[in-house]
Amino acid sequence: MSTFKIEGGHQLKGSIKPQGAKNEALQILCAVLLTPEEVTIKNIPDIVDVNKLITLLGNLGVAVNKLDANTYKFKAEHINLEYLESDEFKVEGRGLRGSIMIVGPLLARFGKGYIPKPGGDKIGRRRLDTHFEGFINLGAKFRYNREDHFYGVEAERLKGTFMLLDEASVTGTANIVMAAVLAEGKTTIYNAACEPYLQQLCRMLNRMGAKISGIGSNMLVIDGVDNLGGTEHTMLPDMIEIGSWIGLAAMTKSELTIKNVSWDDLGQIPNVFRKLGITVEQQGDDIHIPAHKDGYQIQNYIDGSILTIADAPWPGFTPDLLSIVLVIATQARGEVLVHQKMFESRLFFVDKLIDMGSKIILCDPHRATVIGHDFKSTLKATTMTSPDIRAGISLLIAALSAKGTSVIHNIEQIDRGYENIDQRLRAIGAKIERLPGN
Repeated sequence: MSTFKIEGGHQLKGSIKPQGAKNEALQILCAVLLTPEEVTIKNIPDIVDVNKLITLLGNLGVAVNKLDANTYKFKAEHINLEYLESDEFKVEGRGLRGSIMIVGPLLARFGKGYIPKPGGDKIGRRRLDTHFEGFINLGAKFRYNREDHFYGVEAERLKGTFMLLDEASVTGTANIVMAAVLAEGKTTIYNAACEPYLQQLCRMLNRMGAKISGIGSNMLVIDGVDNLGGTEHTMLPDMIEIGSWIGLAAMTKSELTIKNVSWDDLGQIPNVFRKLGITVEQQGDDIHIPAHKDGYQIQNYIDGSILTIADAPWPGFTPDLLSIVLVIATQARGEVLVHQKMFESRLFFVDKLIDMGSKIILCDPHRATVIGHDFKSTLKATTMTSPDIRAGISLLIAALSAKGTSVIHNIEQIDRGYENIDQRLRAIGAKIERLPGN
């Protein structure tokens, strides 16, 4: 288990470019299974979870050609379906939450898709019902082996239908869309997720020959086609990483420029940080954060009541940035209620922040009230363990702002979502060292 050693309290300066979007990558990579033709994907983040999925695709029989650190060519011409029932697949598929999205493409193209119960972050329940109910609505037969925790769906040919999703699940919508593009007839998905990454997937599929309309709305209409062809695709920058760097700049009172952020795809993110008192300037397609030498003040509502920041399906605020909001608020002027609606375990890292001197009241598994220090009392260095990707980056930001030397164990969790993070932080002046595990 590797460790970060961080000497906090230093101002940073310079520019940083966000990696390709992790959550988009997991969808886009699974879509290569829909065609025997070549698909080229650019701006793939070089992170643990994405690399695991690429390895899994290779084991399935996809020809993988790495052109450079972030560009690959894939050709899913000869797929080994027997691998789906191997012990090796049961282990590999279980270790990655995003592996669930291979099921839709395999079901659509080959008539069957299997997956062990996926793992991933321990942030609360993330059910798979939306995925499999969608496949069943398209005509697939579902089976579940309780002993092995192994799911399967099979169908000779999927048939289009109308469905109303019980939740606007991003991965569920993506999986159903990838199944429906090769189904017979028309499929209408109402209450579909409409995040930019899902829009990217739909546009890529249309370039491959799919017929998807309603992109960007919560109702997608898909006219099934017989086959799809190859294409080239460039992924968006990771909006969660962009939000992380905004938070890092504010907490360390640093002047930072975040390059090539794709402003049109950031939605509420800049405005939410502005509500926390952070100056977020648009410079072309870059974000500039000036040094907040006098700190930053949280806005109240117009009636004077305390600000609440909560997550919601797009175009609402992403749940992946609530932990960053919570950390930023610990040094703001004012108070904020952070309401994590989607996951019941994602706020449980606040005990580490309390140990560092933060004033946080954990109201229940979903809500925390933060009373800011206004930098009058700095956070104190400590030793801690990263519980998941998003809590891990938040603790790292806290450590970079804290007085003294902090140690973060289990940084493999952070590596799952952030590419070469220690090298990139050192390039802008951070005092961070990666120590090998025992």
